[in-house]
Amino acid sequence: MTQMTLGMPINYAGDFRETIDNLRDYEGVGVGRIAVAEAYTFDAVSQLGYIAARTDTMELQTGILPMYSRTPTNLAMTAAGLDYVSGGRTVLGIGASGPQVIEGFHGVKYDYPLGRARENAEICRKVWRRERLEHRGKHYQLPLTKEDGGSGLGKALKIINHPVRDNIPMLLAAIGPKNVSLAAEMFEELQPFLFHPDHVDAAFGESLAEGKAKRDPSLPDLKIVVQAVVLITEDADQIANAQAAVRHHTALYVGGMGARGKNFYNALVQRYGYVEEAKLIQDLYLEGRKDEAAAAVPQELIEAMSFIGPRAKVAEQVDRFRGSGASVILGSAVASTHKQRVDDMAVMKELIG
Repeated sequence: MTQMTLGMPINYAGDFRETIDNLRDYEGVGVGRIAVAEAYTFDAVSQLGYIAARTDTMELQTGILPMYSRTPTNLAMTAAGLDYVSGGRTVLGIGASGPQVIEGFHGVKYDYPLGRARENAEICRKVWRRERLEHRGKHYQLPLTKEDGGSGLGKALKIINHPVRDNIPMLLAAIGPKNVSLAAEMFEELQPFLFHPDHVDAAFGESLAEGKAKRDPSLPDLKIVVQAVVLITEDADQIANAQAAVRHHTALYVGGMGARGKNFYNALVQRYGYVEEAKLIQDLYLEGRKDEAAAAVPQELIEAMSFIGPRAKVAEQVDRFRGSGASVILGSAVASTHKQRVDDMAVMKELIG
């Protein structure tokens, strides 16, 4: 039986201090991980540092730091620092983000996400092992020599402090076949998106097998981290409202995140078997008919990707996710009151075990 961890994401909008004050309640019912997003808002790391001081046992996941806005060495230093202040509770989640944010907000060229992810993992692990930092890659050269365009004064250094761990877990956010394969080869964890537990083999099976065939045997088994909405209730209106939110969120990504032929989320849903539905959602969304696009999202897909409904149904969903190989469930509790959200997460913890 797959050992699962219950986690939760923190939204980067809203009253942060109130949210963190409430974290103790979630930690008390067994939530074992917190994930903080980083888009083009406040950085995730300063928030996680604050959370480290206010919690005792929760793993602290960056979810997700874009590779392009920090050097690999800076990512390594950041993770080592967060691991230090938290007593070894950090999970370094990285990803590519997209050109709209990377080129638009950061002014950095968006290129070679696959190669950069590989080199980031290599460099981070060298830093944490306190090796003198020498790396001659296609995308990163350490030290930067005169031949590389530097001054020639760079030295091969190693991190001054001794990291709490020399193997801080690394997570790669990925849904494309090549990135999923890379995660299975080099990373401790993989975080896909719009996760359907019944179609893991169809969507990711070949890529996972390809990556695992090259995996270093010193690495632990790959964990799969999934995010899903949680609402445990028998109230039909509450169920309908929660499913409507999932429906619109799904339509945004399947329909609006990218152009025709260049939307990874649309391609993913097609790999799940919803080929015509995915095309229709995109057509409607790109025509500005967003409500119709949301209405076109299959009900089965909504129900499969979430934990919404009576306890018995949610229990079936937990077993469904466990059978799919999911290791960490980041549950987004959406009940209208804090007490109900905590109660829902307590039930989820009980069901997960």
